[in-house]
This record gives sequence, C-alpha cells and structure tokens, in this order.
Amino acid sequence: MPFDQVIPRPLTPGAVHTYAPTASGVYGISNARGWIYIGETDNIQGTLLAHLQDLETSLMKRQPTGFVFEVCDRARRPARQDRLVLEYEPTCNRHLSGYR
Repeated sequence: MPFDQVIPRPLTPGAVHTYAPTASGVYGISNARGWIYIGETDNIQGTLLAHLQDLETSLMKRQPTGFVFEVCDRARRPARQDRLVLEYEPTCNRHLSGYR
C-alpha cells in the first residue's frame, strides 16, 4: 500500500516547517530519479530537519528534493516502514543497513 500522500513536498527547511508535523510516523525522501530513503521516527519534522543539516550523509549526497509522510503511532511504525521499503525499494534502505 503506497504512502497516503502521493505528491512530495519540497525538501526545504521552510516546507518541512510548514507541512511536516512534530508527530510520530513514517516518511519518505525522494529525488528526481526515485525514492532515496524511507524512515520512521517519533518526530517527523525534527527528523527531516536533522537530515537537512547533515549534508555529508549518503542520503543527502543523493540530492533529495522531496518528502512525504504519514502520521502513525509508535507501535505500527516499524511494520509500516518495512512495507513501504518493500514497495518502493529506496536506494539508501538497500545499501545502508541500520540507517534509521
């Protein structure tokens, strides 16, 4: 089952502050070529902003341009992330074990 939100928001600090909640959930980061990473977190906004600050990561070196998210409780997050990773096959989830 795909993300609830189909069209990515721009992965910029302003858009993250505007659109991403400080709630528990899963998120996906993409670039023009496809999905880069799908993660889960207690704070979607905070985690996306942290990604934007750390420019030397494998994720950020892939020049991400967009993000999507779904709010969900902590108990369901890992299973939802696993399902989305299987569906979208994001690059960093395949190449970086333990990249959460």
